Amino acid sequence: MIQIETGSAKPMADQILDQFRVKIASGQLVAGDKLPSVRDLAFQLSLNSKTIARAYAKLTELGLTQARKGLGLFVCEPQVILSEAQQLEQLDEALDIFMNHIIGLDFSTEQLTNRLNHKLDKFNRQGQED
Repeated sequence: MIQIETGSAKPMADQILDQFRVKIASGQLVAGDKLPSVRDLAFQLSLNSKTIARAYAKLTELGLTQARKGLGLFVCEPQVILSEAQQLEQLDEALDIFMNHIIGLDFSTEQLTNRLNHKLDKFNRQGQED
């Protein structure tokens, strides 16, 4: 389910957070689905339970999950928290960061567009597999 890249510069809690966000956004996890317990996921990934708890706390802070006392952590109903203008602003910020990372790689617009479309297709297929 969740995989950790131990050699990555990205903190492990952030890797966990990102993977759950993708699973929720793609429909692999839907409202009402229960996430593994902190202890179970920590055991599966051979990580400290505090690392898992940090990722889970951020998921809850983002409104993606909700803790049910005595039952565990569950995926919430999708909520539109940001206005369309705010969503576009965040998209523009993400694109600026993306452009700063790839500007020196000398790809053509066509190559970038093809690669982005490939990634979007892959993301959409992941959501349809489950």
